[in-house]
Amino acid sequence: MSGSELPGGTYRMGDLTLTRFGYGAMQLAGPGVFGPPKDRDAAVAVLRAAVDLGVTHIDTADFYGPYVTNEIIREALAPYPEDLHLVTKVGARRDDQGNWPHARTPAELVRQVHDNLGRLGLDTLDVVNLRVGGFDSPEAGSIAEQFGALAELRELGLIRHLGLSTVNAEQLAEAQAIAPVVCVQNFYNIANRQDDELMDSTARQGIAYVPYFPLGGFSSLQSETLDRVAKQLEATPLSVALAWLLHRSPNVLLIPGTSSVAHLHENLAGAALQLPAEVLTELDALGG
Repeated sequence: MSGSELPGGTYRMGDLTLTRFGYGAMQLAGPGVFGPPKDRDAAVAVLRAAVDLGVTHIDTADFYGPYVTNEIIREALAPYPEDLHLVTKVGARRDDQGNWPHARTPAELVRQVHDNLGRLGLDTLDVVNLRVGGFDSPEAGSIAEQFGALAELRELGLIRHLGLSTVNAEQLAEAQAIAPVVCVQNFYNIANRQDDELMDSTARQGIAYVPYFPLGGFSSLQSETLDRVAKQLEATPLSVALAWLLHRSPNVLLIPGTSSVAHLHENLAGAALQLPAEVLTELDALGG
């Protein structure tokens, strides 16, 4: 299977061609994205299976584990295929209790970029996202100093392209005044569409939009509706959610994660699910 045969085909991110169906490495770490996985061999296997299936877009971060996912990615995939693109993020760290405190001073960001380069075994990072907000919402305020620090590393050739995570429209505009932005990674799904306007704006600008938490933050009524639709289509709720996201906008790139090869194939099949017009209408109404 080639990348063009994966659900949604490919998307041009700057001068990079990425499959719209990607792979999120977050679940390769232990419980709570903390510590090593229970089965390291299985983690290696799922990464290799993703690449064998044609995935050219892997999303990671050095603070997953911490360090665990990047070390496993290097073990599994280096030397990396020429068409494989690793997208990482900076702006957080892990403490001894597994919390996710901010790490966004220019010095911290520079150190994180070098840590990602070292653990992944790369001279240049394809895409680095600056994580600004928490898990599900941006934090207001200027990001010029932080984004400017990453832009300087881009000028030095350590980063190829820059992106943003958990940001609002004002922060995106502020960043674009400093350097080009090729992707935005925010919380978005069928039920949670506060980012509709930003998604449409990025689509018009040729910026990739990478939603996370495809099943996050649903109300009981929304979950019941999704479960019923999935049963009607003989599919899983996640399959329906992934397929809907691909349908939502042509600039949407998916990064579902799993530590199981079997679940990887299920995610792939789910994203390829065809949603009838009447189902799309019903799903669209869930965000109202």
